[in-house]
Amino acid sequence: MPKRLSELKPGESGTVVKVEGDRAIRRRMLDMGLANGAVVEVKRVAPLGDPIEFLVRGYSLSLRKSEAYAVHVESV
Repeated sequence: MPKRLSELKPGESGTVVKVEGDRAIRRRMLDMGLANGAVVEVKRVAPLGDPIEFLVRGYSLSLRKSEAYAVHVESV
């Protein structure tokens, strides 16, 4: 069952299945490596919950919670 990327906890991983949003947001996410099939792992979350650091394709990526909400993942 797909979840939002923002719902994953530190240490959990997921495979990207869909990116929502307008064209500019989707393009930005794809450019950062969040394409279908990419494995994403949550590294850590800031004390107040925003931003969230992810490991994607071998590099660290920090996203706002609202940006991570636009990405759907399948748990690994």
